[in-house]
Amino acid sequence: MTHFSVKPFKMEADITSQAVGFASSADFSIVNLFLRADIIVKSVIVILIVASIYSWAIIIDKYRLFKKINKSSEEFEDKFWKSKSAESFYNNLPANIDDPMADLFKGSMQIVMKSRSKSNLAERLGSVIEVNIEKQMNVIDKNYTFLATVGSTAPFIGLFGTVWGIMNSFQQIAISRNTSLAIVAPGIAEALFATALGLLAAIPAVVAFNKFSSDSRKYSQKLENFSKRFISII
Repeated sequence: MTHFSVKPFKMEADITSQAVGFASSADFSIVNLFLRADIIVKSVIVILIVASIYSWAIIIDKYRLFKKINKSSEEFEDKFWKSKSAESFYNNLPANIDDPMADLFKGSMQIVMKSRSKSNLAERLGSVIEVNIEKQMNVIDKNYTFLATVGSTAPFIGLFGTVWGIMNSFQQIAISRNTSLAIVAPGIAEALFATALGLLAAIPAVVAFNKFSSDSRKYSQKLENFSKRFISII
């Protein structure tokens, strides 16, 4: 009489079912990683995505701004030094000109035109120019704080999501009492996805902050140099 062993078939079925279960949950696309995550990890992912999008909006805006003002200020300064006099240049200046150096010049010339006494004019003009430069740079430096904040905090927010995802993975292991890759992998993938998003948001923000801070210092120095030469001819 022939006897058939059921145990090997049972073990084979268990392995097959685990493989099928892992294959069904092994879709590690970005959308599925987000959908499988719990509310905490989802919140972290949403925060980092929003911060990254807004950072890129600021980066593009500042890139266009510096490209514009560097060109317009260079053209303005070239025309100014070729003019016959500051007063004639001021009178022929378009009313709708949009340039920080032009605005600085217009504000300074208004003080000169209204001043009846020439005594201490350079001192008074210098203080006014200093305030105007600070005002112009405040507009140019707007949203730098956000870039610095994203650059310094995004990795830690991503790390928080990573720690939380790993905690969930260990909880699933404890509940299921199963250490197979099908149980551990999804939670680990979600955790690493949060870390990747944190770095994705932080790195461009830090690079852009350093780049635009340097550009701001250079442009501020350009305004100061122009103001000193302007005061000297007044």
